[in-house]
Amino acid sequence: MRRSLLLILALLTTLLGAPAALAAPGHQISYKTIPGVGGTPLKAFVIEPTGRGDGPFPLLVMPSSWSLPNIEYVGAAAKLAKESGYVVVSYTSRGFWDSGGEIDVAGPDTVGDVSAVIDWAITHARADGAKVGAAGISYGAGQSLLAAANDRRIRAAAALSTWTDLARSLYPNATVNKQAVEVLLAAGHATGRPGPVLVEAEDAYRDGRFAEVVPISEERSAASRIERINANGTAVMIGNAWNDGMFAPGQIADFYTRLTGPKRLMLSPGDHATAELFGAAGLPNEIWESVGRWFDRHVKGTANGIDAEQPVQLKPSNGGTWRKFGAWPEGDADTVQLDGKRITAGRNTVADSGTILLSGALQGFLNIPTGVSLPLVDRGVAGVWSGPQYPRGATLAGTPKLRLAVTPSAETTTLFAYLYEVGPLGLGALVTHKPVKVTGAGRTQTLDVALEPAVWNVAAGNRLALVIDTVDPRYLSESAPGSTVTFGPSSLTVPML
Repeated sequence: MRRSLLLILALLTTLLGAPAALAAPGHQISYKTIPGVGGTPLKAFVIEPTGRGDGPFPLLVMPSSWSLPNIEYVGAAAKLAKESGYVVVSYTSRGFWDSGGEIDVAGPDTVGDVSAVIDWAITHARADGAKVGAAGISYGAGQSLLAAANDRRIRAAAALSTWTDLARSLYPNATVNKQAVEVLLAAGHATGRPGPVLVEAEDAYRDGRFAEVVPISEERSAASRIERINANGTAVMIGNAWNDGMFAPGQIADFYTRLTGPKRLMLSPGDHATAELFGAAGLPNEIWESVGRWFDRHVKGTANGIDAEQPVQLKPSNGGTWRKFGAWPEGDADTVQLDGKRITAGRNTVADSGTILLSGALQGFLNIPTGVSLPLVDRGVAGVWSGPQYPRGATLAGTPKLRLAVTPSAETTTLFAYLYEVGPLGLGALVTHKPVKVTGAGRTQTLDVALEPAVWNVAAGNRLALVIDTVDPRYLSESAPGSTVTFGPSSLTVPML
């Protein structure tokens, strides 16, 4: 009799489906309108776990990138909901696509929307207000860091392809990153509704008054709010690319070193948003796998061993396995003395930093670097210096630094410094670069210029070479054609492992 009842129960379970409480973990997706700051409607995909009871469940909030809609993270969100039991809200940032409002460039309303979404999810999506994380790529990443400073409920943040200092990103050393600015403006107009701040910033840029835009940076930069992030104890993970054409890694490294709470840094080959691109769609991706483990540990409280791992994980830009460190590396310094030279400004050379999004993607996906033929660099319009060979090879790890004695003949000159690995035939691969604006006609001055950091494996028998010219297509150059630049004795210091 007992066996017959069990058989009948099994048959009914097969025909009618298992009880909800016994169902295998899964997820469900719904499309919602969530009131943001001031009641502004934010369109969102809400991904909730199923087969795990009634909740509440840990919450992840994911604001969309600049010019992208809320579908951006749905693949990763479904995976997180199904495998780890998170409620995930992936929403379109205000001012873009189907969300309301205007683009305020990560201003107070956009950042406040993150907290408004948290409030809504606690009330309407079975979210646990004591277990909250925020994550995003690019614009969504910057919002997540800024929201973490404002909202103590955010226990952990994962910021991918992020900025931490907006001015350093788009105006490095007082030089406009022209290609980045043009891409952002074009995308904003095509997919959104620019608000007054963005309109005024564009007007200043078009009129050659970009320096007037700089004051908006502070309140929109997590670097200016790091004390509040540290006071909140937020666990921060950052993942960026070495060749990010919009948000270069130097600002990231400096921000990371100032964090005092749990932290993790992953830098890998590629350009803006390329390293984590496929992971956002739910495909296998080592960056997003670390994001999931980061939230499991610091939002859910799962002891998964991530605390015992080296927090700084750097993959060489030209290929190789991850190098892991306890802190940001500064290897033993190799210093190269640079002799004096004089060049004519205002003319381009074959040395340049490449094209944003394209050059870094080629480096990241195909290991094709931005190249140069050193013999073809015109010595009349560029300074060229070569360092010693590395007979057994070496690894550059950290931030190369220039101490440059310079006398410009024009009131304003823009210099572009490029560091290459060069083989025996003079063919070079770009390791890193940095622009710097020099002012003061006829005034000799000493500049300390930090190039962007890198991890790069120099092949046996190759050497490093420095090129400095005065025009680069990526940037807005202020070099006067026909003026001159005189370099006095200078030095280049390179950290090597």
